[in-house]
Amino acid sequence: MTFITYEESIKNLQKSFTEPTLTEKLFLSDAQGRILASDIIADHNSPEFPTSAMDGYAIKHDDQALGRIAITGAVPAGTFNEEEIVGGQCVKTFTGSLMSAGTDTLIPIENVEVEGNEIVIKEEVPQGFSVRPVGENYTEGEVLIKKGSQIDFAEIGVLASLNISQVEVFKQPRVAIIATGSEILDVGEKQTNPSQIRSSNQFTLEALSYKAGAKTVRAPLQKDERDIIQTTITEMLEDNDIVVTTGGVSVGDYDFVKDIIAGFEPEYIAAGVMIKPGQHIKIVKIGKKYIFALPGFPYSSTVTFILYVIPLIFQMQGRDATLPIVKAKLMQNYKKKSYKTEFAAVNLKYTDGEYQVDFEGKKGGSSAILTNMLGDVGLLKVAKDSTDLSAGDIVEVINLKAL
Repeated sequence: MTFITYEESIKNLQKSFTEPTLTEKLFLSDAQGRILASDIIADHNSPEFPTSAMDGYAIKHDDQALGRIAITGAVPAGTFNEEEIVGGQCVKTFTGSLMSAGTDTLIPIENVEVEGNEIVIKEEVPQGFSVRPVGENYTEGEVLIKKGSQIDFAEIGVLASLNISQVEVFKQPRVAIIATGSEILDVGEKQTNPSQIRSSNQFTLEALSYKAGAKTVRAPLQKDERDIIQTTITEMLEDNDIVVTTGGVSVGDYDFVKDIIAGFEPEYIAAGVMIKPGQHIKIVKIGKKYIFALPGFPYSSTVTFILYVIPLIFQMQGRDATLPIVKAKLMQNYKKKSYKTEFAAVNLKYTDGEYQVDFEGKKGGSSAILTNMLGDVGLLKVAKDSTDLSAGDIVEVINLKAL
């Protein structure tokens, strides 16, 4: 199969997801971080009546000219004064209390002195002072939280204020991660010969998957044994929406994953993409399930997971599948290394009203250097047909901190 461009691969992936996304209802205490499945619309005004914003006295504004106003009573929060206040009268009112009928202004305690059953005006206030109008917070029929929003503390507070105890959210996609390679060791596993290396892919991709809002399962590390890898992929497909493998997709004698995938007779979304790193990536769909076969090198697998798997996880949750891209000024020259679309780790900072990127501390070499992803990092996107870039150029950068 022919290698396709990065743009074609993204377009194919987005078009491939056409199934309706499932939803579920959760109690507010369990909903933080989840994605809202329908608009939240106010069914009443807030506040529903004019309300005091501080402690003081509810008055008719023009009565301040009298100098003295008679106190007729008090209205603590949670109570209601049924009597209408007439000229020359006021009522002591507390923060959150409803304004009494006939009043239009709240004069603070600090602005008056109390003498017997009267207040003496020391400092006047403008009309409507410290009175919360009807609908100040929100009005009936207003869309307060849009479908696709991620639920955080403010959303939970607003939902509670609307007396919504359960909220409809999109179900979390289920992602299985399978790291393959006879040379890799799990964390805590003893090294028995110098050719063995510690595997980080399963933990890195699990963290990215969790960050994107998915449920994740890590399969045991898989040696380069075709039957065992095939069995594991088959089992993971049963209970998960997405299966991600690392390693075994290139052209080596022990790169079995690409052949195993072909045996499922899948729909190919991409069988190789003109990108660096990760050109041998395979993306397929089997029924409603997806397999992403990613490279084994840690930097390559991390970058390709960000480029392809995270947008699909977003899409499955009803979210915008677009990665967060910013325009930034390149502070150092960049030498184009290939005819492909390249993604290079850069330091991303916001300085003097603009994003800036540089390569300080970023190491050159193979696609195994995961430490290049440490810090306030972004991925510089260099177009396939681009030439070398120069300091001062404006470039596109995926802001990884905004994922």
